Order: sequence, then C-alpha cells, then structure tokens
Amino acid sequence: MATADKAQVEAGHGAGDVSRTSAAKAATRSDGGRPNNLDFILDIPLEISVELGRTRMMIHDLLKLGQGSVIELTKNAGETLEIMANNRLIAKGDVVVVNDKYGIRLTEVISPVERLEKLK
Repeated sequence: MATADKAQVEAGHGAGDVSRTSAAKAATRSDGGRPNNLDFILDIPLEISVELGRTRMMIHDLLKLGQGSVIELTKNAGETLEIMANNRLIAKGDVVVVNDKYGIRLTEVISPVERLEKLK
C-alpha cells in the first residue's frame, strides 16, 4: 500500500474512501470534455459484431433447413451494415475483402453524443 494510502487508512479513512478519491482524480477534466487519464479503461475487451440482416421463420421451416438451404435476410446486397460494440450501434460500413477474409470499411461513425442519447 502506498504511503499516502496508509496515512488515510491510519487516519480512519477506509479503503473505499481511497478508491473514491482515486477515481475522482482519474476523472478530472482539464479540457472540459475528456478525462485526463483513460488508461484504466483502454484494456477492457469489447465484443464487436456486424449484422448482415435478420429474418423470422416458423419452427417447422427451421427444421427443414439443410446443407445448401438459403435463408433470405432483410437487408439487400450492397446495403450498409451496422457495426456493434457490446450490442450498441457505433458505426456503419460496407463489406470488403482483405487477404481472403471479410472486413468492414467504415462509412459512418456514430458520434459519442448520439451514442449517449440512445442510452437514455
């Protein structure tokens, strides 16, 4: 434990007080909008997914599916796809091929303000 942390604990302040103080300092803003230190969240893993389309089908139709079956989706070929981070829309883009693998070229990135509005 750091000397300053020990002093706070010895002075009767619990570890919870130290954590709240540290978190408050980390979130201090000098430019009015961005935290000074975002390092503590940069290593958080997110699931990124791209949705090609959706469809609804009856269970009896689902049970008839076999190799070679085609499922028609709601999106048209060439239509912009949605890029999601933890099931939240963050961008839109087009399918590309990179070294024999699929990729997405971003055509629109949802602004942080719009993303926050959708959380309300």
